[in-house]
Amino acid sequence: MVDEDFAWRLAQELVRIDSSDPGAYEDEIERFIKRLIEQQLAQLDSSALDAVQIEELEVLPGRRNLKVTVPGQSDEPRLIYICHMDTVTLGDGWDADIEPLGAVVRDDKLYGRGACDMKGGLACAIAALVHTLERVAAEGELPRRGFSLICSVDEEDFMRGSEAAIDAGWVGSREWVLDTEPTDGQIQVAHKGRTWFEIEMAGVTAHASQPWKGADAVAAMAEVVCSLRRAFAALPAHDELGPSTITFGQIEGGYRPYVVPDRAKVWVDMRLTPPTDTAAATRMVEQAVAVAEAAVPGCHGSYTVTGDRPAIERDPNSPLLAALKRAADDVTDANTTVGFFTGYTDTAVIAGKTGNRNCMSYGPGSLALAHKPNEYVPHADIVRCQQVLIALADNVLWDASGQVEA
Repeated sequence: MVDEDFAWRLAQELVRIDSSDPGAYEDEIERFIKRLIEQQLAQLDSSALDAVQIEELEVLPGRRNLKVTVPGQSDEPRLIYICHMDTVTLGDGWDADIEPLGAVVRDDKLYGRGACDMKGGLACAIAALVHTLERVAAEGELPRRGFSLICSVDEEDFMRGSEAAIDAGWVGSREWVLDTEPTDGQIQVAHKGRTWFEIEMAGVTAHASQPWKGADAVAAMAEVVCSLRRAFAALPAHDELGPSTITFGQIEGGYRPYVVPDRAKVWVDMRLTPPTDTAAATRMVEQAVAVAEAAVPGCHGSYTVTGDRPAIERDPNSPLLAALKRAADDVTDANTTVGFFTGYTDTAVIAGKTGNRNCMSYGPGSLALAHKPNEYVPHADIVRCQQVLIALADNVLWDASGQVEA
């Protein structure tokens, strides 16, 4: 039975399972969730549940997406909760009495890797699925609208799990799709784009005592970095998503301090907001390379786009947004803030690749704690989100009154 603390207890179990990426990955946690759903179906033992489908999709060796679907009686768009099972690496820097997989509870907070990103949200989504299964069994019939839970792999890396779900037809442009990333109590409906570049600079090696005989690739790369920083400072900001940002996350080059370096490489992360897109960013990179080549004769630059995720803007007419806000407002007895997600999520991938206008995020915890030592999620957040996800499912799967049609 889904009581108030179902998701809270389940989140503790999930945190104890290592699903780090890179690391243990998702095999064990996927098997755990599949077994949990199968046990729930067996306990309910209702013919109304015979239509429930459990599917697995191997995305990478030993790494499987899991989908559980409760079919609907109509052809209305399905409600989908999509949650990634992987976490970032366990990492260092944790307090001595807090183990990353220990699921320590202190001061009504659950500590551990993935507690907020996003095993707390995953537990809430599973609670909503179990509640739906129980309601189908109790009422003896399927809901009006279908419902799926998708548990994805690889979100913390290249998001190949959500891409595979799209390619397999599990989710497309029509469904109402919600992920349960930590959103600080908000409904978050928009995302900055995420474009990645690898920029390389080739120079000519020489002895450092005779630098005029070489071409300093590191100096040329410094010109690239400075040019791009200036270009980003001049970009217009989006009314809601704010300014585009650039980060030079990794750089390498050269051999020894006394040798003119003939190579340098930088990895660049751009978070782009309209009207700036990857095409505009590419032009800025090309201009920066040209400036560097002119400033350091003998050097030649090249680049590769290694990631291209478009920005996702808010759709104020989204029926899922209306239904989710209604559920959140009712549960919290407050006016739930609608904001944007600073990172990139599985639902952003779905929106960007399919044009789906009903993709958003709502989950327990704070993104500011994700990926850090001593990551935690508050008990109150888990309880609230479980209630909201259940209310949303109840409202859109069964309740024919007050529906906003797609």
